[in-house]
Amino acid sequence: MTQDPRAPAAPVAPAAAPPPAPAQRILLGILFMCLSGLLFPVMSSFAKILGAEYSSLQVSWARAFGHILFLLAVFLPRYGVGVLRTRRPGTQLLRSSLLFTSNLSHFFAITFIPIAKAAAISLAAPLIVALLAWPMLGERTTRARVAALCLGFLGVLVVIRPGTALFHPASLLVLVSASCYAVYQILTRRVAGADTPETSALFSSVVGAFGMLLVLPFIWRTPETLFHIALFCGMGVLGAVGHYCVARAFGYAPANVVSPFQYFQLLGSVAVGWLVFGDWPDAGVWIGAAVIVAAGLWIGWNQARRR
Repeated sequence: MTQDPRAPAAPVAPAAAPPPAPAQRILLGILFMCLSGLLFPVMSSFAKILGAEYSSLQVSWARAFGHILFLLAVFLPRYGVGVLRTRRPGTQLLRSSLLFTSNLSHFFAITFIPIAKAAAISLAAPLIVALLAWPMLGERTTRARVAALCLGFLGVLVVIRPGTALFHPASLLVLVSASCYAVYQILTRRVAGADTPETSALFSSVVGAFGMLLVLPFIWRTPETLFHIALFCGMGVLGAVGHYCVARAFGYAPANVVSPFQYFQLLGSVAVGWLVFGDWPDAGVWIGAAVIVAAGLWIGWNQARRR
């Protein structure tokens, strides 16, 4: 039976609309980043105490290996072995290598300079994230934000004060640490849509935990006291929880929005440095840190407003 050509055509069903993108819970991402900024200074204080008697390589390995053991104990009963599967193995291993380099550089540096000064220099990391977020993440920038970046890096120079009697070469290692950590954060953002925060948190210390086993026998020194054992173990737990918070933060919000809230780490570092080591930042550190924080917060606020 043929259809009457004068009959109205059957309505065409509209194409199914693509599922809406999940809403970015920016405030929750900021809270997770602030929490990580409170945990890391305590971990740094443990590393500084241990670094006076043990190799920085051993300290860095203990942080990474403790990180892995703690998260496996927490995640395996809940998520099973599926938490070990990643869709981006290459990116995850690169993240892990960058984090290990960042930690090793930072732990070695703070054996020579105060924690608060190292934390102030580390504030360059959000600025580097903002600088690289455009070419690596496609998060556009503006001339005004570029100017803010230049101002922030001027603040870094105020803290380091190259060419003066207050300059210490270890400060440059903190810049290396900040640069590696910035790229680590960007890669964390890139894998956030492919892997769960739990998987990313586990993989972040794989290189440090297992790659270091090749050199560990040559630098190993058995901890001499229960206090040192507690510090070694505590570093792993604090690092694991802190980086899980970072992975959560970048799963909820854009990199250049949550990164500036690492500035909470400066307050924690000042408090820990004063309470544990009796170090109080001089005026140059405060001025430089204020310039860096102002530049970073302006960049984050401007980006959030545009969104």
